[in-house]
Amino acid sequence: MSQTVWITGGGDGIGRALALRLCNDGATVAISGRRDLALAEVVADAADRAGTVVAFPLDVTDRTAVAKTAEDIEKQIGSLDLVVFNAGTHQAMGACDFSAEVFEALFRVNVMGAVHGIETMLPRFRVRGNGHIAVVSSVAGYRGLPSAAAYGATKAALINMCEALKPELDAAGIGLSMINPGFVRTPLTDKNDFPMPFLMEPEDAADRIAEGLARGKFEISFPRRFIWWLKLGQCLPYALYFRLTRRLLQ
Repeated sequence: MSQTVWITGGGDGIGRALALRLCNDGATVAISGRRDLALAEVVADAADRAGTVVAFPLDVTDRTAVAKTAEDIEKQIGSLDLVVFNAGTHQAMGACDFSAEVFEALFRVNVMGAVHGIETMLPRFRVRGNGHIAVVSSVAGYRGLPSAAAYGATKAALINMCEALKPELDAAGIGLSMINPGFVRTPLTDKNDFPMPFLMEPEDAADRIAEGLARGKFEISFPRRFIWWLKLGQCLPYALYFRLTRRLLQ
């Protein structure tokens, strides 16, 4: 049986690649984003595939608009089986350019964008006794990294939120997945001016995500070799960890 899916941030990068991958598998996919032209291009790319992609323009920072869009999606394409809250943005920031405005902007999109979606979908899924929520975070949320004070904080918040929700959603029969990609080639990473180890193409990332979602995994993280090193970093004492991260400043 094919799935009905909603992906925010579906106009480019991981969201676009995942929408097309799931469409290949026969899913009906609603994609949301702020750029109408980008959404239209994804719809056009999906035209000859097994499933269907339908665009629903949306700014995820608008709580009322998120609720209205979810209602419109379910009226047009049917009850949702899977929602992937992928919308996100990035801005490098360290101590020298520390800014409350950057924090607020990133938290509005990266955290509250997901929160608005979860708030909207949880009551629907609770009534049905099923459904699957996926939240795209990042390996940047594992530990603090130079120049990622704001971005990493948003991703750490998403990880903590998912860990807190998991037991209750399990009891309610609702699936929850937390997606932590490493470096993936997207319009955001194209702006990075530093080496990005194990850089992946978005289509490869979409394959990993689709496979993890199909298996009902909680944490979907990749690439594996990179994750091993980062998980090891979580175990290091601060003295050693800061000795390593200071090298990144050079």
